[in-house]
Amino acid sequence: MMRRMLFSLVPLTLLASCAPRVTATPTPITAQTPVSAVSFYPKETGLLWNYAPEGESTGVPYSLKALGPTVFGDAQVSAFQLTGRGADQTSYRQIDAGGQRLLGFRKPGLSVTLSPAWQEWPAENAWKAGLTWSGQSSARLRSDDGQVDQSGTITYRYNVLEQRQVTVANQTYHVWVINRQLTDTLGGLFPASETIWFAPYVGEVRTAEALLLIGRNFKSN
Repeated sequence: MMRRMLFSLVPLTLLASCAPRVTATPTPITAQTPVSAVSFYPKETGLLWNYAPEGESTGVPYSLKALGPTVFGDAQVSAFQLTGRGADQTSYRQIDAGGQRLLGFRKPGLSVTLSPAWQEWPAENAWKAGLTWSGQSSARLRSDDGQVDQSGTITYRYNVLEQRQVTVANQTYHVWVINRQLTDTLGGLFPASETIWFAPYVGEVRTAEALLLIGRNFKSN
């Protein structure tokens, strides 16, 4: 039941590791966010990304929006909200030249806190084929009604495989291809192994949930 509460945003069949099929059709986004520049790891308030499950050409997209600076616990963070198809999850990250770190996330009625923060991306100048990093975070799951209060650990390892060009929804990106491997003591809440595509100044082109980028409201630097 905990798996369904935390990760119901996409069907579990989409979480299996496989070679990505780039077939999503774009959902047009015409409005441009008024920010003057986008950072290497995009975080500016108002940025918006639309995603579709891999292999789908129609349907309502998932939307990821940068909500801007806020506080999570006692830390200054940037908040990102993912919505669509019943999903509603807000993630809290610290992002700077030293990388991107996930401190936790919240779904309606349930919060997850990670300590130390999960290192999602490395320092900006560290990217190269063969780069690896790993770590372990303690995770605490708590529901607003007090019925869920569970702790466990998440162990992660990332391996940058290569940099290459991909075309998704009629847009071409130069992406880093990353293999992410995870284990946890919370009942397998995350896919054990998954491929992610990351493009600087764009964000994730393919997410760990097998969602493909089909539109955004900003231009890359």
